[in-house]
Amino acid sequence: MKSILGLLFALLLIVQAVVPGIQASAAGSEAEIATFRVYQNDKALHEFASLSKAVAYAKRFRNSHVEKISTRQWVWDNLPRYVVYQSGLTRPEWEFQSYTDALALAKTLTDVHIRDLERTGWAYSRHARFQLFQGEKSLPSWRFSTLAKAKQEAKLWANSHIMDLATNQWVWDNMTTDRKSAERKKPAVYDLFVDGVSTGGTKYAFLPDAIRASASVPRSEVVNTATSKVVHSNLPPYSVRHNGKEIRTFFSVDNAAAYAKSFIGTEVVKSGEVWWTNVPYLQVYQSNRLVRSFHTLKAALRYAGMLENSRIRTAEGRPVWDNTRKLLYMGWNGSSSKKAALAQVADTQGLDIDSPTWFVLSAPDGSMIDTSDPAFVKLLKTRGTQVMPAVINSHDSELASAFLQNPAGQRKFIDKLADRLTELGASGVNLDFEAIAPEDRDAYTAFVKDFTDAMHRKGLTVSIDLPRGHLKYNDISGYDYEKLAGIVDTVVIMAYDQYWKGSTSPGPVSGLPWFEEGVTNYLSYDIPKSKIILGIPFYIRVWKLDDNGKLVGTSAMMMKYLPKLLASVEEKAEYDRYNRQTKYTYVKDGFTYVLWAETPDTIKARIAIAKKYDLAGIAVWRLGYEPAEMWTELLRAK
Repeated sequence: MKSILGLLFALLLIVQAVVPGIQASAAGSEAEIATFRVYQNDKALHEFASLSKAVAYAKRFRNSHVEKISTRQWVWDNLPRYVVYQSGLTRPEWEFQSYTDALALAKTLTDVHIRDLERTGWAYSRHARFQLFQGEKSLPSWRFSTLAKAKQEAKLWANSHIMDLATNQWVWDNMTTDRKSAERKKPAVYDLFVDGVSTGGTKYAFLPDAIRASASVPRSEVVNTATSKVVHSNLPPYSVRHNGKEIRTFFSVDNAAAYAKSFIGTEVVKSGEVWWTNVPYLQVYQSNRLVRSFHTLKAALRYAGMLENSRIRTAEGRPVWDNTRKLLYMGWNGSSSKKAALAQVADTQGLDIDSPTWFVLSAPDGSMIDTSDPAFVKLLKTRGTQVMPAVINSHDSELASAFLQNPAGQRKFIDKLADRLTELGASGVNLDFEAIAPEDRDAYTAFVKDFTDAMHRKGLTVSIDLPRGHLKYNDISGYDYEKLAGIVDTVVIMAYDQYWKGSTSPGPVSGLPWFEEGVTNYLSYDIPKSKIILGIPFYIRVWKLDDNGKLVGTSAMMMKYLPKLLASVEEKAEYDRYNRQTKYTYVKDGFTYVLWAETPDTIKARIAIAKKYDLAGIAVWRLGYEPAEMWTELLRAK
């Protein structure tokens, strides 16, 4: 949560941005909470409160679907059911949800079949059985499903012949006896080759004689030795493969498919392309290991949903769905107001954990202020967002010290809080005791141990907010990072306030190198990456300087108001290479103002750092400070 700045300052930021002329708007009417998420393949795109809006948006994308966020229930999709193939190949526009539409296209093509992705084999097929030649030459359009149609075309061409593709034999020609006799008197140029080597047998002048001879020589080819061209092949082009191993070959795809039906897990392959298959279209992987295949999406989703770190892909490798670990997004509300918190959450996308400030330690005897709301928890559950309320000590070092010396007060506080969180249906709790004095270091660690044990007995998870800190001060600070991390479920690094309200010189809230160094510091404490959530700022600090460059004031501003501020002044922008942020300077009312910008790009850079170190997630201070439109990009960055 917000470090060092006092609670009153935090509450002030909820109401307004304290830069002259930039006012924050009050929370509007209660906003709708998004309950549906749109995906393209397995990538999240956008969230919506209504199914109709989600579907309307999803229709803009191929291979999209809509899920209910809370349950991941698949409620709509435009994934294809039927795919048209010509000569074993397809195109993106040849994918259809309707068989009628697929058939309409298929009837305009030759050598075509339709695959029903939820069944084995073909839903429809029409493959050429006969091919017309004139000498050695043929055309793609000279392929026919019946001999009668082939003969009809042959009437237009003198000295032509027809090959039966199923038997690979010359079955008809329109050459006269005299023409055949003349052909046989020409030089013998046709020879039989096997594996590129001549058989050394008879050579032929008349092509059909060579073709008939090749029929008795397995895997032979007829080569025109004058041109070195293969003019006929006795190599069956269709391979039936069982579990990837070839078991038989055929000249005809129909014959190959008929044979392949006798086996489970077979494919008919020609030139590397699959022409027929009874291998299920959808494949479920767990940790990149294929565990099972399914014909229907419903069955695949049901099975994959029971596995951790699983994904569904199509047979050609296109991703469809996954539940692999994503970056967690946590957001502090910085408020106990249900109305304000709902407005904040409604603007988010991909938010996993919401943390309203509901519990405040108010006295050393364990008394607390409780502003919790069970209806809020119930509502966010419908969105799929966990509620983990924040528990704070108002940044009061003296109060915390007295409390940590009062075992009875601690027990009262812990028991009451655990019972209330259970009543609320909360998923866990976020412990944010700040300004712990160095002399209370061990007492705080002991309290956190008792606190966490009690919460665990209730089935609640515990996250703890800790300052970014510095390695050289670790042993003398109020927080024993290593011991605390070993107790709780999650550690949240408050990686901001590099320069804060009490700083004597201007600087960024969180320069990116300083921000990243905070991560490496925590990892040096041997805290597991899977337990670390990286806190990031959604606010900016504006520094006020007099004519002599002396710092005379500072104020905080929500990042969403930066564009409006810059539009109202004549600013000078320069990129600060050290902090990797843009520094803006402007003059107003005789004073010079300086700030380091927090923008959607810097936020995405911070998320990239969390991903770089494979951390559990990010936490933002705080919701409502950011431009709402940024969340679409954040959702896609998960």
